[in-house]
Amino acid sequence: MLSITLTLSELLQQYIGLSQIISEIIAFSIIFSLAMIIAWIGHSIFKRYLCRWATKTQTNLDDEILRNVRAPIFLLGILFGVYYGLVGIASLRDYAQDLSTAFTVAQILVATFIITRIINILVSWYAQESVKRERKVSNHILFILRRVLQGVVYIFALLIILGIFNVDLSSVVVGLGVGGIAIALALQNILSDAFSALTIYFDRPFEIGDFIVVGDHSGTVKKIGIRSTRIQLLQGEELVISNRELTTKSIRNFKKLKKRRINFTVQVSCDTAVEKLKKIPEIITGVINENKMTQLGTVHFTKFGAFSYDFDVVYYVKTGDYTKYLDIQQKINLRILEEFEKEKIEMPYPTQNIFVNK
Repeated sequence: MLSITLTLSELLQQYIGLSQIISEIIAFSIIFSLAMIIAWIGHSIFKRYLCRWATKTQTNLDDEILRNVRAPIFLLGILFGVYYGLVGIASLRDYAQDLSTAFTVAQILVATFIITRIINILVSWYAQESVKRERKVSNHILFILRRVLQGVVYIFALLIILGIFNVDLSSVVVGLGVGGIAIALALQNILSDAFSALTIYFDRPFEIGDFIVVGDHSGTVKKIGIRSTRIQLLQGEELVISNRELTTKSIRNFKKLKKRRINFTVQVSCDTAVEKLKKIPEIITGVINENKMTQLGTVHFTKFGAFSYDFDVVYYVKTGDYTKYLDIQQKINLRILEEFEKEKIEMPYPTQNIFVNK
């Protein structure tokens, strides 16, 4: 391949009688034109066939990847034409090694550009899919993730380029290691919070909008940042807590609660007749079954209290929403009171009998 330019130049000099400079320029133009034609054909194949095939798939991920790598691949074809056209010019033979090095570096830069574009596409596609699935995504976390992946690609590209220039990479690696340790020690807390944020993002113990309980605090998650998470507490104030602290504590997430178990006690007066006591489980069962959002567990006369007869009630609410649960419990309480009034069943008051001997 390297001798094509020389062969064309020699043929032009031998059969047409052109000078060396003119023949080499014409040979370079021919090779460069061929490279442009091949690159254009490859670009057309991408556009007409591969991109058209990608549009028939269910996802647009492949469409975006092909659309973004099409131009860099065309640029690679042009670079091939420039390189193989220049290496055959006699006046540039002394710089052949430099041309080879420059061409290799250019290839690495174009490949790095393609990889970083693909990373951007993958992260953006993930964000869009999360929105479609109604999963809230932190733009800050995605931004950091994108930058970290791009940084890794740039570091590898830099190390490869330094290796091409015969730079001793052992000292570079040692320097990067020492510098990394120094930076890690100086930014220990910040990096810990940042990695904890990534843990929260990928593990998803909670998301924005979830109602959680952390220690003695309970509230709704409003924002998940790089260093901290903000929670709107029930009292109204905003709690700012570090991500590192969140990942080391037990978290109760009520947003993931699909079914809530409720246990409460109904007390009636000790003066209630036995026949009415027998009706109470039926009354409470009927009240709970009236609501479509509830499922009865158990209703039993379980205890003789100090001043009351106690019935233990267990039922389930088919929602994790706390406000809806309170509305349902309120309706059940009112309906029990209504039914007790009809049956003339009285609620007890704390009483104490005192006997005095005269």
